[in-house]
Amino acid sequence: MQVDALTCDQHNVSRKIVIAAIAAVAVMYAAWHLVGSQLAAVHVSAPSAHAVEHGHGGSEAHPVAASPALYSIVPFAALLLCIALLPLFRKTEHWWECNWNRLLIAGVLGSVTLLYYAFVYGHGVVDHSSHALSAAGWPAAVTVLKNAILVEYIPFITLLFSLYVISGGIAVEGHLVGRPKLNTAIIGIGGLMASFIGTTGAAMLLIRPLIAANRNRKHVSHTVVFFIFVACNTGGCLLPIGDPPLFLGFLRGVPFDWTLSLWPMWLFMNISLMAIYFVWDSLRYRGEDQKTVEAKPESKQPFALRGGVNFLWLIGVIACVILFDPSKAVPGTHWHAPLYFRELMMLALTALSLWSTSPQIRQQNSFNYDAILEVAALFIGIFICMQAPVQLLTLHGASLGVDSPQKFYWGTGILSSFLDNAPTYVVFFETARSTGTDGPSVAGISVVVLSAISLGAVFMGAMTYIGNGPNFMVKAIAEKNNVRMPSFFGYMAYSCAVLLPLSFIMTWIFL
Repeated sequence: MQVDALTCDQHNVSRKIVIAAIAAVAVMYAAWHLVGSQLAAVHVSAPSAHAVEHGHGGSEAHPVAASPALYSIVPFAALLLCIALLPLFRKTEHWWECNWNRLLIAGVLGSVTLLYYAFVYGHGVVDHSSHALSAAGWPAAVTVLKNAILVEYIPFITLLFSLYVISGGIAVEGHLVGRPKLNTAIIGIGGLMASFIGTTGAAMLLIRPLIAANRNRKHVSHTVVFFIFVACNTGGCLLPIGDPPLFLGFLRGVPFDWTLSLWPMWLFMNISLMAIYFVWDSLRYRGEDQKTVEAKPESKQPFALRGGVNFLWLIGVIACVILFDPSKAVPGTHWHAPLYFRELMMLALTALSLWSTSPQIRQQNSFNYDAILEVAALFIGIFICMQAPVQLLTLHGASLGVDSPQKFYWGTGILSSFLDNAPTYVVFFETARSTGTDGPSVAGISVVVLSAISLGAVFMGAMTYIGNGPNFMVKAIAEKNNVRMPSFFGYMAYSCAVLLPLSFIMTWIFL
């Protein structure tokens, strides 16, 4: 009882610290926004970002940056190799488990990228928020840092943090036994929910019950891998809120309900994955000590769902993503949400979740912040280092010879496996838009080509741990719960053996 009381006290302290931190962010945001408004009033003569973007008040309507050198992708490749290899060696395995060490590696390699732009690149960089071209040298490096952190990383990590904390307040009670049928059902429910509450929301909501159901099994890693395939990726292609790339397509003119037309591909991929998993897990289950797996607890615990109020906060986060994009007016109004207003509202909903949920529920979920800190530490380096390869892809994507739906699927998919799938989607989306259309089109793109780009970004984001944000987070949660997950290349062995053949079949049938 003393240990339980101590654990609850620790959760109470953590909750108060996080709520205080969120409140501090809110105060700083209000002060910053007020000061920014005053500065904007003083500098009314400066050309606005909107004017620069559309060629008014500036000398160039659409500034174009010069191409970085091919070797500029070395820091990004080195970071991927660190993620893949350092956990494999005895001398670095335990060192790598520390989030400070992960942040050190990410910071060093990110700094190398910034130094390249400051001293070697010799050209300006396009600011993603104002669409203006910076000066060469340090201004270019600062712009790269701004694009990576302020424009991309902060929205990314705020969304993951909010969904992680809120879903951590939902506990499924009851004696769940990880038999093949139950595991397949949980994975299938995750795939169904992913399109409606997002892949991150579905993954964070169901990964803990799935791990709890399999706590007495020896072989669990394959179950988590297939969960990543379905709940974190392939399940999310039916609506724009399912996966970030599709939401970017919605902002570029794709109708909200158009992605529902992808249901045949969605059904094929997810049914195929669940069938393969069921056979795989059934064979694994035969080798288990079934008496141990199905052992009943001493006190019978009825099925129950605790912390249901957090579903309201989850819906609120999804609403924030849809409504408060600063680049687009709130539907039905002419009002644009201020910069980071969306993220501030997500943090407010996170604070409400912490305030309204009993600490005992998070304790029951073995909830802590280690997994989200691991993702935050690594992805800050990934977002900085990937600026060079994404810039190369943006400038030379049209010359890659991608001229058929199959090539768009595989081009988008392969690059989405190693780069963030959202900017990769945008690059191929704009490339397809510039090539013209034959036959039915959506947002200026052939329907078949747009389907290929959308499916490639969503489905093949499952090919690696870093292909989509929830992948790495689920891996981290599983490892914190003593599930020994495959290495970076070990995971790719699963994805190459399962996802690649299914992708070949799908492109042959549907594209």
